Parts: sequence; C-alpha cells; structure tokens
Amino acid sequence: MTKARVLLIDDDETLLGLLEDHMRTAGYHPLTANSGLEGLRLAAETAPDLVVLDVMMPAMDGWQVCQRLREKSSVPIIMLTAKGEEFDKLRGFNLGVDDYVTKPFSFAELVARIGAVLSRAAVEVSNRVTSDDLTIDFEQHRVTLAGQVIDLTPTEYRLLETLARNADHTLSTESLLASVWGPQYGGETKHVKHYIWTLRKKLEADPGDPRHILTERGFGYRFE
Repeated sequence: MTKARVLLIDDDETLLGLLEDHMRTAGYHPLTANSGLEGLRLAAETAPDLVVLDVMMPAMDGWQVCQRLREKSSVPIIMLTAKGEEFDKLRGFNLGVDDYVTKPFSFAELVARIGAVLSRAAVEVSNRVTSDDLTIDFEQHRVTLAGQVIDLTPTEYRLLETLARNADHTLSTESLLASVWGPQYGGETKHVKHYIWTLRKKLEADPGDPRHILTERGFGYRFE
C-alpha cells in the first residue's frame, strides 16, 4: 500500500525534524519545507496527499501559502498556529482549511487529525473527479472549471460523467451511445461526436487541442 505523502511546512527547524520523525513512525511519507516559498515549490512538484502548514512564518505566512495552494489545488490542509481565537479559525475555514490545530499540541493528536482528514478526503474523492482545474462533483451533479460553475445540458453532463467515472480508460463510441443515449441509438455515432465537441468548447482552453477529453482514433474517447 502506498504511503500517504504529508508535506510539512514550518520555519521551526527543530519542530520540523520532530514532525518528520513522527510522521514516518506513523506510517506516512513526510516531505519538509522550512518556508512558504519552498513549501509551494514542493507542493507543485510532489502533489502531496495532505499539507500541514504553520501560520506564523516570515516572508510568506501560512495564510498566504494557503491561499496560493487553493488557487491550484484542493489538497487537504491542516493549519498549525499558536493562536486560538475564533477569528483565526473562521479565516482558515474561509480559505479552505480542512482542520486547525493550536500549539502546543501532542504529536498523537496531530497524527489522529491527519488520519481523520485523509479519511474524509478519500470519501470525497470517490464522489468527484479532478483533472487540473476541472472538477466533476458526482453527488451534486456540478462541474467547475477554475472554481467557476460550468452550465451543461443534461446530455452533456451524462456524457462527461460516464467518461470521468472511467477516467484513463478509452470508451468506444458504441458504449457511450448505449450508456448515455440508450441502446435504441445504436449506430448514431454523430450524437457522440457532436456532444464531445460541445463539451470541449465549454471545458477546454483550446477545443482543438484538448487536455481533458481525448480522442483515441479508431477506438473512442478517454477522460484524462
């Protein structure tokens, strides 16, 4: 089983070393950064499963790092802070923080919080698919692109959902017809081609060179 990658961002080198040891002992794969900028670089390079982020850091504080992370990622974030005011907690949750641990804390508590957040994230992921800045929420039947809700017709959504639920697998035109339109539409391949194109116009920066909905010539279509 692959170990979850936990990115630890804190300017306190001593605490960072202790956190790294405890994460490894708890069965996680720790990554460490001693500044906000270094943390952002590591997050972009490694795509961690969770980020533990200290609020009080010089140059770029935790709030700024959190905001930058949220611009490009939905990675779960646990904030570490020496403050316990309700204002700070509300600020964190408004920025998309998943949990909030106030210093001083026990390592056992932090490990338990990490496990709980990762468990929640696993359930949420099963109900949605994300590809770069595109997210499909199956539970709410909602599609967002760079945070903006995309208006899809029911047929467009059913086609996208079918592709996304089979992400990284090529589906034939015939199987898409049967799943989205029904078996009575067998042979009506123009329906699939038309709706693939309308989806690309709504979801792709360049519909002629798609990144999300790809054509496998002679086989069908694939959501990546």
